[in-house]
Parts: sequence; structure tokens; C-alpha cells
Amino acid sequence: MAETIHIAQMAEKLSDELFSEFFWEKVGPTNQNWPCEDKVHHKNETHPSDVVFFYDEPYSQVRTYVNCDLKSYASGTINSSNVKGAVESLAKQVACAEKSDVWNKMYIHENVSPAICGLLFVYNHDGGYDKNFDALLTPIKNKELDLPKGSKLVVLGPDDIFWLDNVRYEIRQMRGSSGSDRLPNRAHCQYFYPQLMLKANSRMEKAKAATLEMLTSPWIILEYKKQAPDQGRGVLIFYRRDGSTIQEFVYLFDYLRHYQVLAEGTTIAIKTLETVPTAHSSFDKAVRQYIEEMCGGDEGNDLAKKVRAIKYSKMSQVVTQFSTIDLGMDYE
Repeated sequence: MAETIHIAQMAEKLSDELFSEFFWEKVGPTNQNWPCEDKVHHKNETHPSDVVFFYDEPYSQVRTYVNCDLKSYASGTINSSNVKGAVESLAKQVACAEKSDVWNKMYIHENVSPAICGLLFVYNHDGGYDKNFDALLTPIKNKELDLPKGSKLVVLGPDDIFWLDNVRYEIRQMRGSSGSDRLPNRAHCQYFYPQLMLKANSRMEKAKAATLEMLTSPWIILEYKKQAPDQGRGVLIFYRRDGSTIQEFVYLFDYLRHYQVLAEGTTIAIKTLETVPTAHSSFDKAVRQYIEEMCGGDEGNDLAKKVRAIKYSKMSQVVTQFSTIDLGMDYE
């Protein structure tokens, strides 16, 4: 029983370390049961909330509350039945949380417009899972879930957590490094959301966090204010696609140009993790192709210089694992 408790703590500890780097904040009690609001349909007396995080949305006056179900599974126990059951249970939690006075009093701040969503966090604690996790989600039909209209439920599987954990590790390494790659402290960093014509980002200074949508997108963009003597702005792009085509990088350059990221005084770096062996070559060819298409091949053009200055590098892979003994010795 004690070892089982410590295995469950692994997912909780990792989620704390992971989401804090994306500027999520914890609120209320952890590992808390609260009354079910629909006992007839749910056949539950209570629902659990392992942990609740929150962040402010960049394009609206909404604060998102993420009700998390944290799972720590050995590779042999990650199967369709376990995942389906967890998703169905979490959908019921979200449905009840939206109308539960008890849940709201524990987790919702006053004077905010809340949006409640669910997150299933499936951590493979032994690091041995090598199957297609998405295949386990295919049989689950959204229309069969007891999820309120407009609500969302996100599942992060082992590959997703591995990716996000490597992004977190890279950020911390860069923050502790010296030289041109050094990141400033958190006060000078925020995740990037472009100004949209129909949804001006009036909450830019407040909404610093990476949303669930960003964390599950092909790239995560962190921007920061360079400190003296460099000044200016830095943009760090954590790129999840495999780099197998030239066109995917051309699309990224177009995105950066369209949203004025390719600006004077801005340094841009792209960080990749699991790419094909030819990814760097594809990136170099994309740079040349983009300059030819957009600048007529004129290397002296301002846009050409900015695209040519983008740095490309690969992150070192890390795997975060915990010891049940170490967790058992953590008395504080």
C-alpha cells in the first residue's frame, strides 16, 4: 500500500514541476473528494479532484480552471480499459464541478469568469511504454461522454508528458546557463500570443501562461525581455513536428512574419527534440527557399537577414523518473 501511494505521488510531483514552468498556478486542496451532483446518472456519491490548476486566457476575460486526474501507470497497465474508464470518470467530474457549490467554494476565485475543463495526465513511471497511446483514445466517442456543451477534456499521454518535460528541462537549463543562450528569470518571460484582428490581446501582461491549446499544439513559443547589455526581445520556439519536410518550416516562417515576430531587435531560436535525421537539412533548405520566394534571393534584404539569423538546434533528451524510496523519505 505504501509503495502504491508513492507511485501515485510521482504524477503529482511531476505535474507540479511541469505546469509551474508554464505559469499555471495551483489552487485549493489536493486529493479532495466532493459530493456528486448527479448521483442517478453518475452512480457516484463523490468525485475526486487530484489537483486543480488555473491560468488566465489571453483573448478573453476568462480564467480557466483545470481539474486534473493524475495517473501514474507502469507500462504494462496502460491499456484501453484503464484509459477509457479514466476519461469517462473525468467527464463526470467536469459536469458536476460546473454546478457544484462545494467545488466552486474550494477552487474558484471571486469576481472572475471561470471556465472549467478536465485534464487526464497519464504518466508512465517506469519509462517502458512504447506503444501508440493515441490508439487507446480512438474508441472513446465524445458524444458518449457526460461532458457539458462547450466544455473540454484533454488527455496528455506518455509521449505528450515526455515532450513537455523536455521543454521544461530546456528552459531551466537555459535559465541557469551563461552567454547568449541564457534566459532571464521568470518575471521577464511570458508565452507568446499574437495580436489577432478580431481578438486583440488586451490581457497580454496578465495572461502569461501557456494554455492547454498551446501545450498540445505543434509549437510552444516563449518570449522574453533580454537583460542588459543586450536589451531587445528574444523568442524561443519549441518545435514538436519531426522536421521531415521543407514546407513545414516555410509555414513556420510565414507565421512568424505574419505576426511580426520577425522584427528588428528580436532574436529567434528554434528547439527540436524527436526529429528525423534530415531535419536540420530541411530547415536550411527552407531558409533558402523562403528567401528566394519572398526576397527574390536578395540576401541583403531585411527580411532575408532576419530569417537567416534564426538559430536551429536540437535539445538533449531527458527522462524524469522518481524513486519510491526517495519519495518515502520526503518528510517535509
